[in-house]
Amino acid sequence: MTMNLFDQFLSPKVLGIPLSTIALIFPLLLFKLCHSQRLISNRISTLQTWLLMKFTKHLMSPINKSGHPWTLLLTTLMCFLLLLNTLGLLPYTFTPTAQLSTNMALAVPMWLSTVLTGLRNQPANSLAHMLPLGTPTPLIPILIIIETVSLLIRPVALGVRLTANLTAGHLLITLISTTIMTLMKTSLTLSLFTMTLLLSLSLLEIAVAVIQAYVFTLLLSLYLQENT
Repeated sequence: MTMNLFDQFLSPKVLGIPLSTIALIFPLLLFKLCHSQRLISNRISTLQTWLLMKFTKHLMSPINKSGHPWTLLLTTLMCFLLLLNTLGLLPYTFTPTAQLSTNMALAVPMWLSTVLTGLRNQPANSLAHMLPLGTPTPLIPILIIIETVSLLIRPVALGVRLTANLTAGHLLITLISTTIMTLMKTSLTLSLFTMTLLLSLSLLEIAVAVIQAYVFTLLLSLYLQENT
């Protein structure tokens, strides 16, 4: 029987409950379990707080003061995507962020919120981005169309980028794993070499999961910076 490699991206069901729903709720449970009522935090809590402070400072420093209320939302989004991406690398798990529908459900409302924020707070500056200063009169309609398409394609680029990177990595892991199982019957040395390649790719996928969560959040902060 030939296995369809893309079956891993279908959302299976257990007792009628989609695993994608469980996977989306699981990071929220981890946030609750990691919460501590101690007067003195442990090393893990201290490291987590330090990393969050560094990330928040790096993310929000270029943004004007009017955009600082977005700090909690963007930081939470970064942690949520980071947990979804990394937990999806565990065996017998499901990765919701490998689904384009999930990523678009995150990208479109966030992008639209930044655009509406700009139109509400500084409508003149937001509309001025549609037409560069000093544009010749014959080119005005063409440039407006180009800038409009460029603006509308941003959430698509956000969702597709995250989906493509995670899907490609998971497919490579599946292909190499299948190759190892096949080579174990013929050449043990070659299968051990391929297993070393699989371990290296797994480490690379962990880095990709972290980077893609960061890139998704960083691009949203750049869109916010343009509109504040």
